[in-house]
Amino acid sequence: MGIHVPGLLAVILFYVLILLVGLWAARKTRGQTDSENVMLAGRNIGLLVGVFTMTATWVGGGFINGTTEYIYRDGLAWCQAPIGYALSLVFGGLFFANKMRSEGYVTMLDPFQRKYGERMGGLLYFPALLGEVFWTAAILAALGATLSVIIDIDQNTAIVLSSCIAVFYTLFGGLYSVAYTDVVQLFCIFIGLWLSIPFALTNENVGDITVNASSLWIREVDYASTGLYLDGFLLLTFGGIPWQVYFQRVLSAKTAANAQILSYVAGVGCIIMAIPSVIIGAIATNTNWNNTGYVLEDHRPIPIPDADIKLILPMVLQYLTPTWVSFFGLGAVSAAVMSSADSSILSASAMFARNIYKLIFRQNASENEILWVMRIAIFGVGILATAMAISVDSIYMLWYLCSDLVYVILFPQLTCVVYVKGANTYGSLAGFVIGLLLRILGGEPSLGIPAVMKYPWYDYGGSTQMFPFKTLCMLITFCLILGVSYPAKYAFEGGLIPAKYDIFMCIVNFPDESIALAAKGPSELTAMTPTDTNGKINPALKFSQEDLLIENVQQAKDFPVTPENNQMTSQDESLIQK
Repeated sequence: MGIHVPGLLAVILFYVLILLVGLWAARKTRGQTDSENVMLAGRNIGLLVGVFTMTATWVGGGFINGTTEYIYRDGLAWCQAPIGYALSLVFGGLFFANKMRSEGYVTMLDPFQRKYGERMGGLLYFPALLGEVFWTAAILAALGATLSVIIDIDQNTAIVLSSCIAVFYTLFGGLYSVAYTDVVQLFCIFIGLWLSIPFALTNENVGDITVNASSLWIREVDYASTGLYLDGFLLLTFGGIPWQVYFQRVLSAKTAANAQILSYVAGVGCIIMAIPSVIIGAIATNTNWNNTGYVLEDHRPIPIPDADIKLILPMVLQYLTPTWVSFFGLGAVSAAVMSSADSSILSASAMFARNIYKLIFRQNASENEILWVMRIAIFGVGILATAMAISVDSIYMLWYLCSDLVYVILFPQLTCVVYVKGANTYGSLAGFVIGLLLRILGGEPSLGIPAVMKYPWYDYGGSTQMFPFKTLCMLITFCLILGVSYPAKYAFEGGLIPAKYDIFMCIVNFPDESIALAAKGPSELTAMTPTDTNGKINPALKFSQEDLLIENVQQAKDFPVTPENNQMTSQDESLIQK
């Protein structure tokens, strides 16, 4: 088969559309030298655009291709990701969006570096980076699979080309480009997939999808797999929260209330956008592939081998719909994939530029320097994700894996840094090291990592952990953070351990600079530059209004209060009591 010229033209058309939208949005950052404004679009993303970009961030190529793949492979009962990720958006809005947006953070790692120090926050960057790279790789792999089936272009060529275009407009536009291309992406997916469904359903080789649905494409979860099923569902739900790609949209919202609303609405949007992929998966399971071009023209084997199952969505478009419909669906999917890839690339790069380069290595870096570092990092992340996408076997498995380390390590860390006042660097480090070790010892067949630690109900035949060990590792990480933080705090504060052994300088052994800064108060610290703080604190993190009010109350302790000047509110009185 040669390259299908009409299909290639359709892809080029959609690529040009996304590129033009990205470059048009980039005008909003033209001449912009403030890295925070580029990363967060000036915190000026409205509710409507915010809902679209939040939904489109999750509903990418991995979402739609992976959902269809798992419907065909294991059935609807085992396709947990759409519901799991939708719930993660809801829980993220309930418990994290308001708090993170109200504090004025720029990245997800900011609260870690504010509380635990720059280096501990830098350590937590690595699982966050891996998650973003895995996610981007899944998206690019889905695109390569789609193009290779429908227009017979080399899969690796398609992956590299799409990655280059996504990197190109992300370089110049930042979050503005990403957000506005996401809006176009969502419309492309919705129209492209729903357009193909009526043609596929009425194809002569497709049976009634409602007949024997429970055994063909819905199926059920057997009792022996309950632990594995529960582990996967919790991983997707709570492992879908600690993502920079999510918090980048939360932190770019105009208000904290908007940040919550867009999380809730995007959760509903994920369920709605999964419906066409589910229907296409059901169609694939009810298709007589022997009478399609898959066998008659391309002479491919039946039953469909595992290597081709990840291509099931583009195969439905290719063999069960008219040519013009398949090309339109292909263009929509390819545009969606490319637009989703830019979100993760920008997120990982922004964290590197701000939380690694600036706060650890170059506290005195100028805004222009940070922007250039972020652009270089965009190239690096794009290369990593592209390399992984080329070597992937299953789109769904890669999509699933991207939440693994995030769930085991980052979710308990984020929960503690936001909600546990007594958590400190010692507990955070202990939870990180032990949690990571336990997860690796549990093995990962898809990455070729053998299971050294075999939990109860281990399936030796399939080399599978049937026990929900990932959730256990997450809970152990959480308990270690608390179990080490509080004893360390009491030991140092009670004098059981000399202050000089507080090597992380987070409990009693504060550096001289921090003591001097503490005397200045939050209002002065907020206005200080990295040079003023000598890199000991994060000057970009804004102090809360409560911090400033407490400072004002403390400064006015000795000021005589008379009926004429008494303007104290009930909030002031409650803070004084605290």
